[in-house]
Parts: sequence; C-alpha cells; structure tokens
Amino acid sequence: MVSLGAISLGSFQTGAILLAGLFCYDIFWVFGTDVMMTVATKVEAPVKFLYTAPPSDTPKDYPFSVLGLGDVVIPGLFVRFMAKVDEVLQPKNLSYFTTATFAYGAGLAACFGANEMFQNGQPALLYLDPSLVGSALACAAVNNQLSEVWEFEESSEEKVEEA
Repeated sequence: MVSLGAISLGSFQTGAILLAGLFCYDIFWVFGTDVMMTVATKVEAPVKFLYTAPPSDTPKDYPFSVLGLGDVVIPGLFVRFMAKVDEVLQPKNLSYFTTATFAYGAGLAACFGANEMFQNGQPALLYLDPSLVGSALACAAVNNQLSEVWEFEESSEEKVEEA
C-alpha cells in the first residue's frame, strides 16, 4: 500500500474515466464470462484477499468472499487523490478524503451484501466506482466546488515534491 503514495492519477477526470473503464471491464469479466470466478476460486496467487463468508443455511461451493487486488489499489488511488483535493481546495463543509473513505467502505459493504443476497460473485467495482465518484461529486456540490473538483489537476510541482 505504500506504493499508492508514489502513483498519481493526475486529474479528477482521469480518475473518473479510469474508474468508469474498469467498471465496465469488471462487470463484463464477472457477469459475461467465467474467467473472474475461475481466477477467484481456483488460482492461488497473491492477487486477492479472502474473507470468510458469513454462516448460512445454504451450503456454498466456495466459503469465502474474494476481493481482488485491483478492487483495492485503483479505488485506493482515487481515495488518495481526494486527499490531495482536500489539501489544495480546503473545503469548508465536508472533507473529500473522509467522504471518499466512507464511500469506499459503503461500496464494499454493498458488494458483500449483494454477494450474500444473490449467492453469486459480484464485481466489486460495480459498487465501489459509483460510490467513489458519486460521493466526490456530491461532496463537491455541498462544498460549492463542483467545477473546481471536476477540473482539478495535480500541479507538476506537487508531483515533483512527492517523488
């Protein structure tokens, strides 16, 4: 996770577009093919996090909920980026970083809830991406900084200072 500090999305729009693309990618590979389910349940590699599924009366073929590394790293970059937005824009009402952190937690809870409800693997980015981008834009609206957030770009000086 330390490496999240070394990578920058550059701009809010880049982050939103990246999340939108991965949103479509994740949905296709989970619902459109059996590739993601096969990788999640059959491949043992350090690219996933396993969470014990809650007890249930229904027997399960795979007793874990799985979160892929991409479900942590890419949204994590966006949450970190929102911390930069906080630093520069200094919002008066709501913190962008705090809002993004709670949005990530809410999206993850929704994903795991849907996983249990439907007894089927869910693409985490289906829940995480809208919660992150939507909460950032809602927070910007509350802070009366919608255009500033939408057009926000890290300056080249900030990128150099971090390196």
